[in-house]
Amino acid sequence: MKKIILTALFMGILLGGHARNTASPFQAVVAQDGSGDYTSIQAAIDAVPDNRQEPWLIFVKNGSYREHVVIPETKTYVHLIGQDKDKTIIHHLLNVGGKPEEGTEPAKTAFWKHSVHNPSSEVYKFEGSVVKVKADHFYTENISYVNDWGVESQNGPQALAMSSQADCAAFNNCIFRSFQDTWMTSTNDSHRHYVKDCWIEGAVDYFYGGGDVLLENCTLYNVRSGSVIVAPCHKDAKFGYIFRDCIVDGNASAADGKQKLGRPWHNSPRAVYIHTTMRIPLAPEGWTNMGAIPGLFAEYDSRDAEGNVLDLSLRKTEYDGRGPNNPPKGSCRATVTKEEADSYVYERIIPGNDGWDPRTMMEKLPAPQNLKKQGTKITWKAVSDAAGYIIFDNDQVVGFAQKPVFETGSVMKGNLKVRAVNRYGSLGLESAL
Repeated sequence: MKKIILTALFMGILLGGHARNTASPFQAVVAQDGSGDYTSIQAAIDAVPDNRQEPWLIFVKNGSYREHVVIPETKTYVHLIGQDKDKTIIHHLLNVGGKPEEGTEPAKTAFWKHSVHNPSSEVYKFEGSVVKVKADHFYTENISYVNDWGVESQNGPQALAMSSQADCAAFNNCIFRSFQDTWMTSTNDSHRHYVKDCWIEGAVDYFYGGGDVLLENCTLYNVRSGSVIVAPCHKDAKFGYIFRDCIVDGNASAADGKQKLGRPWHNSPRAVYIHTTMRIPLAPEGWTNMGAIPGLFAEYDSRDAEGNVLDLSLRKTEYDGRGPNNPPKGSCRATVTKEEADSYVYERIIPGNDGWDPRTMMEKLPAPQNLKKQGTKITWKAVSDAAGYIIFDNDQVVGFAQKPVFETGSVMKGNLKVRAVNRYGSLGLESAL
């Protein structure tokens, strides 16, 4: 008996001081109420073994996680899975504004209290983003990433919710919210990101950076008059930012016809919008200056909220450059052909030379069938390719299972639900009793 107890304790130490539920398909569970392996996301990240070559699955239960999360370069293959994107929220109040000049009116210095450059701030020397991903092969789904400064102040300065500075980063069914510079993608143009079914919200250059990034079925939500969506800095990217089947939307302030699709930050940036639905009107010119000359800022088959094809004849094609590394003027076409649009696809942008395939990670397993309750036991028909299952009582996670049976220990009277989990941690469709 002593040997068994010591072995269990030893295994708990190996798992970062927590004896995890061996029936769970996840390597770690985060829960604020203490019902998981960790109460903070950063603690779960810190416990991930270094330099992995296969996914390390972390499940995050619903909760409001006020913390600064950094995924170091050595924590490769982290898969961070939330329970519900609207109820699993990682957030913090921070910005990267510089020290105000003496004599600046108080209303314009409120940001300084929450600046990462302020020695008196609780966020002093933070990385500058609520979440910063430095490790390759990061995958996340069903989580809101929120910078409270941007959302609450509806003002600058720069306040990132996400900074993804790595290759092979994938984002599925997530929410990103701030005001200025919501999400910075990798400045390494060889890096690839895939973004699917996400909500990205902001007002000023709120999706910016570099790399080859494909966004599909995403909503770009503008929160003020004159919002600008992208500010890329591509230099050597083959594709740049490609938006396919996305929606441009916004609040009442943003519905005044002054919105812009983007502006060129540095180098020779690229951004193409294909089959976009504009639920709010854009400025006729569509784009604006920033200093660089774009390599390609273009659209194909943009439509209004009723599905009518938009007239793109007034879109901007002439740009003013500034700075020592840019010509004073330059031109860029504003549309691509159907043949070009058809070439900006997943199969050409994402796999690269290593065959990276994040769509496979996102494939939802079907809902478990034949869900039955007998006293304290729940059973269901096994789902093919499931790594395990999550059992819910209403919206509460009550347990995990690797086989199609779960013993609750007490009679459950709530709304029982079961979801299968694939080997990448992605949650399948739910089956309710």
